[in-house]
Formats: sequence, C-alpha cells, structure tokens
Amino acid sequence: MDTATGPVPRRQSLAEFRALHRELAGTAAGGPRGALAHLTEATVRAAAREVRLGRSVSLAAPVETEPGPDNPQPAGHRVTSPPEHRPPEPGLHFATDRFSMNVHGDADSHLDALCHVVYDGTLYGGVPAGTVTPAGATELAVELAHPGIVGRGVLLDVPRLRGVRWLEPGDGVTSADLLGAERAQGVRVGPGDLLFVRVGHRLRRTVTGAWEAAGARVGLDPDAVRFLAERRVALLGGDGNNDTAPSPTEGVDFPVHVLAVHALGVHLLDYLQFEDLVPLCEQQARWSFLCVVAPLRLPQATGSPVNPIAIL
Repeated sequence: MDTATGPVPRRQSLAEFRALHRELAGTAAGGPRGALAHLTEATVRAAAREVRLGRSVSLAAPVETEPGPDNPQPAGHRVTSPPEHRPPEPGLHFATDRFSMNVHGDADSHLDALCHVVYDGTLYGGVPAGTVTPAGATELAVELAHPGIVGRGVLLDVPRLRGVRWLEPGDGVTSADLLGAERAQGVRVGPGDLLFVRVGHRLRRTVTGAWEAAGARVGLDPDAVRFLAERRVALLGGDGNNDTAPSPTEGVDFPVHVLAVHALGVHLLDYLQFEDLVPLCEQQARWSFLCVVAPLRLPQATGSPVNPIAIL
C-alpha cells in the first residue's frame, strides 16, 4: 500500500515562532470578524458562478457515538421518546432524541471560533483572555459566523501531488506543497477563498483504523501559514487537525492554530472529510466550488459542530 513518509518537518525555535507570529499579526485583516472580512458581496457573487453541475457534497464526517483511540469521549445520543420498552398507544406521538458532545476533539468535524485559541494571555486582536468565562465567551464567539460562511472553496490535495494515498502522521505540509498542488491542479487560491487542504487523514483512518491522533497526525508546517496571509484566505479547513503532531515548534503544541486563529483571525475547520469531493473534482478537472459553512447559533460558544457543503 502506497503511503508517504515525507520529510520530517523542520524544527522551529520558540524565537522563530514568535517572530513569525508578529509578522503575521501585522498582516491581519483586523476587526472583530477576523479574516472573514475578506469575504465580500463581490466574492460571494463570484463564488456562485462556480456552480456548473448542480451537485452538492458534504465535507463533514459522520458524528461518532462510540469511543475510540482518537475519540475517548464521543458524542452522546439517546432517543427520549417514545419510552423504552413501551409500544406507543393509538393516536399521535413524536419520536424525539437528545445529543451531547465535546465540540473540539480529534474525530468529529467542527469549526474553531476566534475565541478558541488563547496565547500569552490574549485572544485574536489583543482581546483579553478573561473574556472567555465558564459561562461562555463574551468576545469573538462562534456567533460571529451566524450569517454563514459562503465563498469560493478551493481544495488542494497534497497526497495527490506526492503520488500517494495519504501522508503519514508526523509529516507536514509546506508552502512548496501548497504551491505545487496549485500548479498540478490548475487552480490558484485568491482573496476571500475558503482553503481546504487534504492530507488523507480521514482515508487513512478508514483503511487502517483509528489511532491516538493527539500524539501523531499530519498538519501544516507553521511557515505554510504565510501562504494564508499572502493569499488573504477567509478560512482554512483540513481533514485532520491542521496541526502536525508531534509539534515541530519548541514550546508550542499547536503552532498553526496559534498563527492562523490568534495572529491572522482565520477560523479553522478541523477533521473534515474530502473523499466524496475528490472524485467530482477529478472528473471535472476543477478544484474550486461554491462552499457554504453554517455553524450552529450557539451563543458565547468557542466552536460548533459543522457540516460544510460544497456545490459544484
């Protein structure tokens, strides 16, 4: 079976990381919406012109209710009506159920709000970390995205570029990989785009079984976050966590989360799945599409389960 070991990500010192953080923060869009400010009425109208087939595809993985190595506290689901072991009486009845879940984890598809990442005592834009309380986040919560995130989605398939099915845990996606995928796929990421980077995490998990992804996974190399800033992307989504583990950065376990969310104000989508989208893109030789991301309206929440829809 073809897999990729790839180069070991270059180690990054804490001083180098802090310098990169300052550099990227200086290029941020600013304002409470962060990089969503790159989405305009014009970019949405242009994104609508991407629809040619009239086909819609989910980019979310099914919510899991069974524990696993990467999901020790899965979502809970139970039917609350009709009562267990009691057949319904004649007349009208409703079947009802209840869900509970941890929004952030290593299995279920979710969106990270701008209040999700605290670094050096602050959130994005210098907002004090104390605005996140046990009762909820009073600033930068997921409610910022309540109108929905609608734009031109672009999928860059790094395993396809490297000629493998997936990248192996511990590998990292570099800026050179992103540029190479653009050239190979005949697409260019531009301002206001919703960038999706496939590393093959979800396919590897399906084929080989789940593993403890908290300690071993593929993500972006921290330097690749410059690509997001230079292209002014509005959102980043991946089929893994977007961060490599073990971390290549001294003293920072999730450098991409810090650089993207905290420095640039980019909302992240973690643990998506692209296996239904890739065949359609290959069939059409097109890697861009209209994309709609609709997080739940959860007041003062740090994130939301999500089901992004690509329309080709």
